[in-house]
Amino acid sequence: MRIILIGLVAISKIAIGAVIGVDDAPSGIGLDGPTIFDQEGVKVHASFADDAEGSFKVPLFLKDGLDPESKRRERMERSRRMKSFAEKPPSPDGSSATLTNVRDYYYYGYIDIGNPPQKFSVVFDTGSSNIWVPGDACKSSACVEHRRFNTSQSGSFMNTGKKIQIQYGTGFIAGDVGQDTVKVSSSVMLRNQSFAVTNLEDRTFELPRSQFDGLFGLGFTGGSEGGVKAPVNTMVDENILREPLFGVKLFRSSEKSNGEITFGSYDKSYKDKLQWIDVYGDYFWATTMEGIYYGDEPTNYLYGADKVNSLGGALTPQEKARASRKALLDTGSSLLYGDAFTLAAMSTRIGADVLSGELPCSAVPSLKPFRFVLGGKNFSMSPSEYIYHDEASGVCEVQWMPVSEYLWVLGIPFLQSHYTVYNIKEHKIGLAKMAH
Repeated sequence: MRIILIGLVAISKIAIGAVIGVDDAPSGIGLDGPTIFDQEGVKVHASFADDAEGSFKVPLFLKDGLDPESKRRERMERSRRMKSFAEKPPSPDGSSATLTNVRDYYYYGYIDIGNPPQKFSVVFDTGSSNIWVPGDACKSSACVEHRRFNTSQSGSFMNTGKKIQIQYGTGFIAGDVGQDTVKVSSSVMLRNQSFAVTNLEDRTFELPRSQFDGLFGLGFTGGSEGGVKAPVNTMVDENILREPLFGVKLFRSSEKSNGEITFGSYDKSYKDKLQWIDVYGDYFWATTMEGIYYGDEPTNYLYGADKVNSLGGALTPQEKARASRKALLDTGSSLLYGDAFTLAAMSTRIGADVLSGELPCSAVPSLKPFRFVLGGKNFSMSPSEYIYHDEASGVCEVQWMPVSEYLWVLGIPFLQSHYTVYNIKEHKIGLAKMAH
């Protein structure tokens, strides 16, 4: 099974609606940062600050799609998928992993490309490994509506002559592979970094659904399309980072900044709280998943997990890892995505409608946390973290959606609950409960 499409497809699940808007940021990403509007319409500023040499922060801004119409469509899609999965048996090899165009929100930041620099907003995505931005020659509506990279205006751009196409579950992008200077913060540059300049983009990336210009993959080179080096591998190989890692904070709501990625260091207040787990494979930030439990109950709700766990010492650690379910930690996915059998059992246990995912809001205070076993370690989500309360409509619903029978995707709701640190060199992920 090749899992490269999982993270890439994740960014195409976009719903309409926004809480904050973004003005044009300065072309050179500096300390002034972009102007943004809070919910009262007051202009505030976000700073792009470097902590120390080899360590820098990139603020992330929240594109919120939690409007009533988007949530209504999401409930309809969840119901459609649950019905669809109920009508067909699991595939023999468990390789189905399809995502469609449904999304709540996403986080994006800014980068510069070229000399002189051209500014782009991008989703920083742990579920993919390529950088791509719209090209000036691209005439697709999705390109025309966004900032486009003009290769002739950059004195350092080099066209490699290679073509690239990345297939999505609901669309695709295609273009040319180029090399240029990619500026991630005010003082850190990735020189001669390979990236895609698109000449064709699917309608998935049109406005108003996709208010970002492109994508900045944070996965490994093994997961990149076109055989290009992933930016995180460039950072490590060129000794740009003080430590070969980055930390991600995704906040639920804030007027000034909705999250941040710290490259080369991490928030040391979490140092003693982090639980480290191994990354499985050389593609993206995926790990083994051994179980899902409700409260202190003994039932393992993860479909098929007991079969692997029951083998115990009959398997070597490597064999058990291969046989175990996998979970991708994905900053580019708006919900939790997993197999319909597990999610139906989880919904039933908390009294939610299996098809729509809705449940009485009055029942939420009495619910218990769900505990996810990843890499042999326990990580929990409280009811307020796995249930979304739409105050406008008075509806409460689960924050998960059926996708595949094998690979799970732990998206934004899970990552809002946990501070995560990604060690590029050692292929490990550290997680700690987020302090709110």
